[in-house]
Amino acid sequence: MDSKADGTTIIVQPAPTAAPKRTLGGRAHAIRQRLTTKHGWIGDYDFGWLCIPTLPFSKRNRRVPPFYALDDNLPILLGIVCGFQHALAMLAGLITPPIIFSSALNLPTELQAYMISASLIGCGILSLVQMSRLRLPGGYFLGTGLLSVVGTSFATLSTAFAIFNALYADGTCPMITGSDGTTSRGPCPDAYGMVLGTALVCSFLEIGLSFVPVRTLKRMFPPVVTGTVIVLIGASLIGESGILSWGGGSNDCHLRPESGIFQLCPTIFAPRPLPWGSPEFIGLGFLSFMTIVFVELFGSPFLKNCGIIMGLLVGSIVAGAAGYMDDSTITRAPAITFLWVHTFKIRVYAPGILPMLAVYVSLAMEAIGDITTSAEVSRLPVEGEEFDSRIQGGLLADGLGGFFSALFTVTPLSVFAQNNGVITITRCANIGAGRWCCVFLILFGVFGKISGVFLAIHPSVLGGVTTFLFAAVAASGIRVLSYLRWTRRDRFILGAALAFGFGDLLVPGIFAHLFDAVDAGKGLKGLLDSITIILTTPFLIAGVVALLLNLVVPSEEDLGKMLDPTHTNGVEHGRDEAAVDELESGVKQEASEHSRSGSEKAR
Repeated sequence: MDSKADGTTIIVQPAPTAAPKRTLGGRAHAIRQRLTTKHGWIGDYDFGWLCIPTLPFSKRNRRVPPFYALDDNLPILLGIVCGFQHALAMLAGLITPPIIFSSALNLPTELQAYMISASLIGCGILSLVQMSRLRLPGGYFLGTGLLSVVGTSFATLSTAFAIFNALYADGTCPMITGSDGTTSRGPCPDAYGMVLGTALVCSFLEIGLSFVPVRTLKRMFPPVVTGTVIVLIGASLIGESGILSWGGGSNDCHLRPESGIFQLCPTIFAPRPLPWGSPEFIGLGFLSFMTIVFVELFGSPFLKNCGIIMGLLVGSIVAGAAGYMDDSTITRAPAITFLWVHTFKIRVYAPGILPMLAVYVSLAMEAIGDITTSAEVSRLPVEGEEFDSRIQGGLLADGLGGFFSALFTVTPLSVFAQNNGVITITRCANIGAGRWCCVFLILFGVFGKISGVFLAIHPSVLGGVTTFLFAAVAASGIRVLSYLRWTRRDRFILGAALAFGFGDLLVPGIFAHLFDAVDAGKGLKGLLDSITIILTTPFLIAGVVALLLNLVVPSEEDLGKMLDPTHTNGVEHGRDEAAVDELESGVKQEASEHSRSGSEKAR
């Protein structure tokens, strides 16, 4: 407190006291306390609440466990258990894309097992980067600092399928002709290398987007755009992979040829091959699907977090007991493996650049939504500078993850949304659980026999589970669309986008021959091939239409100004556009009344 000559008093606010620095001895004592005491291992968490199933007509009277925030001291055992739950929740989503990619390209069993292991190891390493919060020069960050994990994205599948189809069509990938004249796709690891190289180059787009203000990104890609894209990603994957595998296999056996190795599913060399769509296959897929449903109805919170794995487990037990599974993939898989045991020729497929750029835009928008949800369930603010810095850091980590994942021989990654549900159920948002999750993922990948087990899963069992997963993706897109106010403008944009998206989905070849009559050189042909991939991929063409219409269709405020030029604020900001519709209908009704009165006078 200081005094001036005129008698006034100035109160000086004391400077904040710095937190005392913990000495090396103090840290050692804290670690010893955690390792040697019951509270350090278990804490106050009620593990019985986590493991008791939900029985019909039963009431859960157990005390709800405490919520462990981001920086709380997390008991060791709880961190291990919650991390294991996060790993199980991610597992099906991590193994599905490499299994689908390798099956589409008819790769050898050794490569298929390696791709699964690489996906697990790469996602574990890059999730650690995403959960970090490293300060960079210029006030930027790397990572969210939240329990936000990453995994192989489903958005890449449809674009990769289009690239694969183009490479088989132009002769880059081999086609095998049987003695009876039937053709089938031969192994083509170079096609996977082209997808990796294209994804590596295009990852710089998301890296650049991470430095764009979040508000600008949300204005450019509102829910009417992102929701449409996510809905069609899920719907496309159901038709391209999920339901085909449910019927017995997503390879050429679903065409039911009369001869060749794909005459029966999965192939004629399987232990018990059957025609595609046989009731035995449908039953296996339905069993795995219904297992997920029953776990959700009656399972404990722990089981609900790993319902997908339970579906695979129960379906595989029945399929193995009935003689449908082959253990050769397990015996051939190595005991220990790691990244770069097998490699691919990374090359850029020029016609795939534009479609892959669109994929990265969708990944960026998906990341913004998932990071926002992660902050909400972690009970952190979802607005302000700190939140915006988490979005920026998450997008940068996501873009760099796309770059390094290609070097890890893994397709682009995205922030996983299902782990937010694990946080909600377990009431643990501590980043320590996320680090344990990464440890488990890396271990799952290093032990190669685990990949062999996943590879031995029958396609029908996998199809029942992946159909549910892909439908959940579509449901998340519908959730994004629910944020719309469903004005006339929103309905118009959505309807126009879905017209192209659903049309392309239901009649896949409608745009495939659009440029067949064009005599183009090599450069122009590459551009036309790129446009063809966009036109033949439902979520890409729908996203492009929604994006363009969102830019050119006037908003409700602009429409109000056009209807009433004398009033610049004729339609107030935030006012429901139903009023605009009512105004338009009133104008039409008035015009109709004038027309009727004119007719009566004429008569």
